[in-house]
Amino acid sequence: MGFLATYIMRGRWQAIIATIGLAFLSLFMPPISIVSSAAVGLVTLRLGAYEGLTVFGIAVLILGTLGMLVGNVEFALLYGVVLWLPNWVLAILLRAGRRLALAIESAVLLGGIGILGFYLYKPDAVEMWKGLLMQMSPPDTGLDMQPQMEIIAHYMTGIIAAGTVFGWIFALFMARWWQAQLYNPDGFRTEYLGLSTSKSLAMGSISLISVAMLSSGGVEELTWNLSILVFVLYTFVGTAVLHSLLAPLKQGRYLVIGFYMTVFLIPHLLVPVATIGVADVWLNLRQKFKIK
Repeated sequence: MGFLATYIMRGRWQAIIATIGLAFLSLFMPPISIVSSAAVGLVTLRLGAYEGLTVFGIAVLILGTLGMLVGNVEFALLYGVVLWLPNWVLAILLRAGRRLALAIESAVLLGGIGILGFYLYKPDAVEMWKGLLMQMSPPDTGLDMQPQMEIIAHYMTGIIAAGTVFGWIFALFMARWWQAQLYNPDGFRTEYLGLSTSKSLAMGSISLISVAMLSSGGVEELTWNLSILVFVLYTFVGTAVLHSLLAPLKQGRYLVIGFYMTVFLIPHLLVPVATIGVADVWLNLRQKFKIK
């Protein structure tokens, strides 16, 4: 995808065209929304906050104008507020701090603020999710899905927030990878494989999960939803740890590919991966098992 990064960096209008064009393509293939956000991130990482703001600001205005013509302004607002704006902020943080971990932690923090804000705005969130889930459940299956839907409804806010944060982080990773391809080969690889968090953050995360396990009622529900975001953070850390341990081994390239494919096909494995991410804070696994 280097050709796309090259096109984006040719000029402001090329970046705007790519951002808007990818947004429209995402209507048919939703994952492309990540690539659209990455375009904003790349411009911001390379040229700074003002240029990134200009690109996504003009893109929002154009999408908003087109939306008014067809009676769907929400599409422009969705991209501007939910996708492009957060990635612009994260790209600024990464450009200034030059720490991938800081950007990811900030994405999780933004997601946590979003969860808290949603609960303040929608105190009856569970009932809303129940209604939506029941509408989405396949009819006439012969199975009573209501008990499962009621359980899932309590955690849907965290699940939606986690999916959104995953999208932000993947878009930021893609932007950083593009930047490395164009201007600093292997720069992103070095950053990613060195990904780690602080002990204080790890302790705070463990404390949050402990509160979720020991509490009840509204506190339990809120802390579990926030804990889902913590899981996102340490999934990325654990993935980086395992990648760095597998890569130097014989046939390491194939082992790494196999690892990512396995995790993709068996999502339950993300739980031990996240556990490894937490443990690495104290065990420093990359140094302990480093191949000489």
